[in-house]
Amino acid sequence: MKRFIALGDSVAVFALVVAGAGLLAACSDQKTATPGEAKAPESAESATIPAESPVNPAAWPEARSKGLIDAATEAKITELMAAMSLEEKVGQLIQGDLSTIRPEDLRDVPVGSILAGGSSAPLGYPDRAPAEAWVETAKAFRAVAMESRDGHTAIPLLFGIDAVHGHGNVVGAVVFPHNVGLGAANDPDLVKRISEVTAIEVAATGINWAFAPTLAVPQDDRWGRTYEGYSESPDLVASYAAAAVEGLQGKAGEIRIQDGHVAGSAKHFLGDGGTEGGIDQGDTKVSEADLARIHGAGYPPAIDAGVMTVMASYNSWYGVKMHGNRSVLTDILKGRMGFDGFVVGDWNGHGQIPGCVPTNCPHAFNAGLDMAMAPDSWRELYANTLAQVKDGTIPLARVEDAVRRILRVKFHLGLFDPARPFEGRTDLVGSAAHRAVAREATAKSLVLLKNEGGALPVKAGANVLVAGAAANDMGQQTGGWTLSWQGDGNSRADFPNGQTILEGLQQTMAAGGGSATFSADGSFTDKPDVAIVVFGEQPYAEMRGDLRTLEFEPGDKASLAILKKLKAAGVPVVSVFLSGRPMWVNPELNASDAFVAAWLPGSEGGGVADVLIGDKDGKARTDFTGKLSYSWPKSADQFALNVGQEGYDPLFAFGYGLKAGEASSLPMLSEEPGIDASDFNRTLFFARGAFVKPYSASYGEGIAHAHIDSANMQEGAVKLEWGGAPATFAITGPEMEMSRETNADMSLAVTYRVDAAPEGEVSIAMPTTLGDTGLDAKPLFSANIGEWRTVKLSLSCFARANPGMQQVASPLVITASGAFGISISDARIVTDPEGTVCPDGSAVD
Repeated sequence: MKRFIALGDSVAVFALVVAGAGLLAACSDQKTATPGEAKAPESAESATIPAESPVNPAAWPEARSKGLIDAATEAKITELMAAMSLEEKVGQLIQGDLSTIRPEDLRDVPVGSILAGGSSAPLGYPDRAPAEAWVETAKAFRAVAMESRDGHTAIPLLFGIDAVHGHGNVVGAVVFPHNVGLGAANDPDLVKRISEVTAIEVAATGINWAFAPTLAVPQDDRWGRTYEGYSESPDLVASYAAAAVEGLQGKAGEIRIQDGHVAGSAKHFLGDGGTEGGIDQGDTKVSEADLARIHGAGYPPAIDAGVMTVMASYNSWYGVKMHGNRSVLTDILKGRMGFDGFVVGDWNGHGQIPGCVPTNCPHAFNAGLDMAMAPDSWRELYANTLAQVKDGTIPLARVEDAVRRILRVKFHLGLFDPARPFEGRTDLVGSAAHRAVAREATAKSLVLLKNEGGALPVKAGANVLVAGAAANDMGQQTGGWTLSWQGDGNSRADFPNGQTILEGLQQTMAAGGGSATFSADGSFTDKPDVAIVVFGEQPYAEMRGDLRTLEFEPGDKASLAILKKLKAAGVPVVSVFLSGRPMWVNPELNASDAFVAAWLPGSEGGGVADVLIGDKDGKARTDFTGKLSYSWPKSADQFALNVGQEGYDPLFAFGYGLKAGEASSLPMLSEEPGIDASDFNRTLFFARGAFVKPYSASYGEGIAHAHIDSANMQEGAVKLEWGGAPATFAITGPEMEMSRETNADMSLAVTYRVDAAPEGEVSIAMPTTLGDTGLDAKPLFSANIGEWRTVKLSLSCFARANPGMQQVASPLVITASGAFGISISDARIVTDPEGTVCPDGSAVD
């Protein structure tokens, strides 16, 4: 739930993306006000709310919550509510994030819940923390919530966290494959066991609520959250819903934290996977029948299984934000579908309703939202909501209903029982038994797309070359929502109980009498029997992961170059592709003898080796069982390719997947993507010795330039030499919208070598139409002379110098007043904020 930009309504979002041809999108507000917020009225009460979406309840499936209502519990709730003050009742409706709330704050604002967003850490930690720190944090908040003091009714807190593929925020926890891989496993029982393990590890850290399962049905694979959905098929998603809920919560009516269960949260209600253009938080324009049939498919079985909470979605349905859509939240979810738990909002999602701001939104509660996720706005939202209940803007009956629903969950979860037998059992976090389940899941999620010439399985005694930096990158194989919101900044040390794909291959080959030698760039001295090349997408989560084309590595075919080099040397090539969605990889398929879609396999890389490596005779030890739960495109413009649609024409159809001994007969594929990726490129400027379309270079008079070899590629860099007179080098291209990227902690990464230190002043600029002030870069370019290095320059540094990052005129301008020499081999926008700096040495905001 960790986000940094609270975008406005879906129309505004779409306009921003079109204006910037946005490859990368943004997230919600924790740092700056958005245009939508700036235009909001001072008083949300005075705003004109758009008409709500009309619905026909008969068009929707019926359901009924099980195990949430019984006479004895309802009587306890009634008695407790009679003792609660209005302030305490309103407090139950508010949830704050660990990044902004402390235990002592509960004495002033009696919030009913806290959460740890995607990059939030426990008390005393700036970021990644072990299980013990989470336990102590949970105890500290509970102590204040339950203490005896005048005028205070002791009510336990709900503590929520994004345990979406295991307890991924905790160092040492087991990390399972993301849902895109679990869908390929087609195994509801496996999903249930994964959820059971997740619940135990969450409960062991003192947390009692997991924001899972995601029941989205992604229909456009450009969406950056595609990997959070099990499948494009509503039937497959529906078949997993009850299993995931029961795994987290236990059977309906038997849900107790004391038994190692936690509350689940079916999300995001409704239509998040159907937005136009695959734009996160955008507008879903489908018929009511399709909204119910496709996007609502997973909710009836989840509700029937007793799911305790449902999370409202950011998206709109024909322009009406779901957080404020009474017809859907109240009439359908609580009415037709009989949901008796409570509806929680997403990260400041209520503030996106037109006329609302994060600190003021009575409309959301009146529409049916029971608890607002107000990570950094909780204090002001509480005060405003309390005032609105007192003056009748929010009816008291609506508050009473919401509080009853929230207390219902707290009672049934056992939070009023002080016993916590699982809390503190940190020995269970990342245990061998839990890792075994994750390893099984990894193996079952792999899909074999191509196998020619007996490339797979690999014989146990073979000499294997393992290539591709991703083979030994735990962050890349676990993806987003892992220790940080976007999954960036993760190192091998952050996964003490895990195993990279390389480590799994090395262990398995050694046990079979063979060997596995690692070479990131695919170079070798002794020719190997086979090469296993691991490559794929860098980690991302919502917004940053949005694409405009499905082409893999457009303009920078670094992975393809490794494959071609090995093929040219006569080495059989097995490709292991890490991704959060199907992608257009025809060139990579052509350059591979075998090709495995490994998705985002999690922390147990040994599961990959279990399937790729056979016995000494080359027979499978563990066969491929994975089948595509998403259709695979044959061109990069098949964005919304879904089984059952008219004119369905994929490269690999839904349900496709080879067995280990099954040879494919895939012909050479067209390497024309079908769409020009440069039309959408706004992140990659210079790579592999060339400026990437639509970008080019402008060399000022007096700057000599030539192509030279980079650290790892012939003619992979451009060398720039200033003769002594002031001059400017610039990368030029279309004007860019980069305000969202700026607020999402993104950076300009430049790989360079200083050939001659600057004799005068030198600056770097990212000029906008509102200003072209450069930042002093002399300190940056006066050190490490003659060494290739990469620097990540935070976009926020440039925004300080030149406001108006929605109108960036050039992504890189270097100006020197005297003699200076520099060679550049790469320039691009990157998502990883780890180690970012400002060129003048000042602190990053």
